[in-house]
Amino acid sequence: MTRYLITGANRGLGLEFVRQLLARGDSVVACCREPDAAKELRALAADAGDRLTLLPLDVADADAIAALPGKLPGAVDVLVNNAGIAAEAEVFGEFDAATMARVLQVNSIAPMLLTQALTPLLEKQGKQPKVVCITSVLGSITQAEGLSFGLSYGMSKAALNMGVKKLASELKRRGVALVALHPGWVQTDMGGKGATLRPEESICGMLAVIDKLSTADNGRYLTYEGKTLPW
Repeated sequence: MTRYLITGANRGLGLEFVRQLLARGDSVVACCREPDAAKELRALAADAGDRLTLLPLDVADADAIAALPGKLPGAVDVLVNNAGIAAEAEVFGEFDAATMARVLQVNSIAPMLLTQALTPLLEKQGKQPKVVCITSVLGSITQAEGLSFGLSYGMSKAALNMGVKKLASELKRRGVALVALHPGWVQTDMGGKGATLRPEESICGMLAVIDKLSTADNGRYLTYEGKTLPW
């Protein structure tokens, strides 16, 4: 049985990660800002017993991230940096500094801090430890154009991708696999109803990719189908 830690586990991709991992027999530490208010997550916890642990975590709070390892109930084999936010439509001439800073804090900085905080625990595992940063094709500089889905979101995912590349060799030296993984355009609150993928399809694909990861993959930018994306 593998233990996953999932951030942003109360809805969307995070919640579907929890569902599928429990269904296949893994255990999960599910983190979100207000687990007491996460009805669907709590319903899963009622049936999962000790295989699902709910922990409060605001990934925008660096102190909370630093304190997280001391609150964990045991080993962690796979960290999935899933929590993310997007700004409302951003129009040139009306960019807001506070909004941009928050998107970068949650989407780019928090995954790096979480990876740093949990790597000592991941290093101790006998099986292949892994860190997965949920990114987006909108973080691809090669494919970027216009203000599609806003400015801040694309910037934040490009910064996250750079973080994965910069940490790749350090984590490989420590025996930890690390990749950036694009879930596809998914029908979530963020992706919208017009998206092309159901959460079930996206997570099923990503888990297939995650299961096969090793340190030979460190620093790669992959789709949920395992295909390589251009930076």
